[in-house]
Order: sequence, then C-alpha cells, then structure tokens
Amino acid sequence: MPQMTGTPSQIEWAEQIKPRVGAEFDRVAKALADVARHQRDQARADTTAVIEILKEKRAEVMANDFAGYFIREWQELTDQVRQLIGKDPRYQAIRTNRTTKISGTQQVRTQL
Repeated sequence: MPQMTGTPSQIEWAEQIKPRVGAEFDRVAKALADVARHQRDQARADTTAVIEILKEKRAEVMANDFAGYFIREWQELTDQVRQLIGKDPRYQAIRTNRTTKISGTQQVRTQL
C-alpha cells in the first residue's frame, strides 16, 4: 500500500477517517446483498452488478494516497457512496434498463 501524502497532521487525520470510509462501503455492500437475497432473477442480477461496481469504487477510493482527499471528501459521511455509484455509467445503464422494463410492463397492463 502506498504511503499517504500530506502533512503529518493531515496524514494522521486521514488515517482516522479512512477506516470509517471502509466501514461505510461495507455497510452499503451488506445492505445490497441483503436486498439481492430477496429478489428474483433479473433484479438480483442487477443488484449483483451494482455490488461489483461498489467494489470497484471502494478499491479506487481506498487506493487514493492523498490525505487531503479523505479530509475534504470523506470527513463527514453523508451519501458519498451512493453518489459514486449513481455517477457510474454502468449503474445508469442498469437504471435506464430497469425503468424501460417497468414502463413497458405498465403499458402492457394498461392495454389489457
């Protein structure tokens, strides 16, 4: 693992933040896995794909060696993980595909 860069106080601060960031990714992954266990085939496949995106985002974030990044972006945990996933083009494609399927199903029901 690369040495974190920044002033000694920034590094110390970032090293306190980083485990909380990892725990937040773990929390979101567990929540998604819990949801996937109760879904049917396609929805479960979509959720599993989102979990894979989450794993990649976690690896990218945790590999960042700039102390200032963790202080600036992760000091206060809000919805950063959700935002990272939401900006990913693969997630956007999953959402678009899911919305299209729902709309198509609703149109068929309306026609019946």
